Amino acid sequence: MTTPAVPLAQLHHIGVQTFDLDNSLAWYRDFLGFRPTWTAETFSDLTVSRLPGVTRITEIVTERVRIHLIERAGRERRRGPEDRVQFQHICLAVDSPAQLRDRLERWQELYACGAYTFLRPDPPTGIVTDAEGVQSFYCFDVNGLEIEFTYVPGSTR
Repeated sequence: MTTPAVPLAQLHHIGVQTFDLDNSLAWYRDFLGFRPTWTAETFSDLTVSRLPGVTRITEIVTERVRIHLIERAGRERRRGPEDRVQFQHICLAVDSPAQLRDRLERWQELYACGAYTFLRPDPPTGIVTDAEGVQSFYCFDVNGLEIEFTYVPGSTR
């Protein structure tokens, strides 16, 4: 007996916890062109129980990507142990190798300008190309979360 396949759910948004919502909002706007769509400052009992100390949540969007920036009070701004289980990275696709280089250069410009506080000041990796011609690089956002940018030849993203 076969079980009917359950349709795969679509990704709606990614939640990013931040120590400084204003810093994160400015960085995502200036680096990737995200714009805010709404902000909440009052929360249900369920939200407060899941996210103790939540002060603000702002949704930001660009094209078809949606991120919820979640600011929580009472958290210490520091890197944790490297061996803990955590969200590893998000991958964003671009349409050309030139766009990939542009993203890398834009990260470097924003870091060099000194307007943002980075939890991990590590520089982005160089662009690498695998055997199938897929090109990628990795960088960290201001909260220390890893982002991969990739170009897949012949892909429509």
